[in-house]
Amino acid sequence: MKKYMILLLMFPLWIFSQKMVSKEVMAIKKFQEELNAEYLNPKETPLRGDNFKNFKGHPFFPFDLKYRVTAKFVKTKNAQPFDLPTSSGKTKSYKEYGKATFELDGKPYTVTLYQSLDLIRQKKYKDYLFLPFRDATNEKETYGGGKYMDLKIPKGDTIVLDFNQSYQPYCAYNAYDYNCPIVPEENKLPVEIRAGVMYEDIYHH
Repeated sequence: MKKYMILLLMFPLWIFSQKMVSKEVMAIKKFQEELNAEYLNPKETPLRGDNFKNFKGHPFFPFDLKYRVTAKFVKTKNAQPFDLPTSSGKTKSYKEYGKATFELDGKPYTVTLYQSLDLIRQKKYKDYLFLPFRDATNEKETYGGGKYMDLKIPKGDTIVLDFNQSYQPYCAYNAYDYNCPIVPEENKLPVEIRAGVMYEDIYHH
């Protein structure tokens, strides 16, 4: 009888955890579907010529909620605007918004989050944060220049970083029409982040 009581008590927790996982996975699937739709849309895609004609969809790492982490967030005080170098040799204006510290496989890492001073002039991007990062998969399974993640300003002192929703910059697919912010040294992670969009090095030949 005691055994059955324990099972009954655990069942609601199991249902709750399944719903949580389902919600998180659905968000990742939505991200993937929307990204593929953007690249398949001739009005939105960065792809040109044969690269667009031959594109069927992005390769993705398998879903892995290990790479969906809740990070401690600390907002930067008195942040000053600065020019972030881009792949074309030009610069774009940003300011540091805060730092996020998280653990992966028991080891702590910290990344810096930025605000684009151009984008925040637009109402729909006023709470937008930008996370460019590099990791040990670059030049192997992902683009050598690193990956990006889009975030929203958190309301408290934590922020969710879901690396399953990280992507390659436009210039990975079209270096002629786009110039992309170069990942700052402080956001180079000495660990593999096997999540998000993978990269096939077929676009610059």
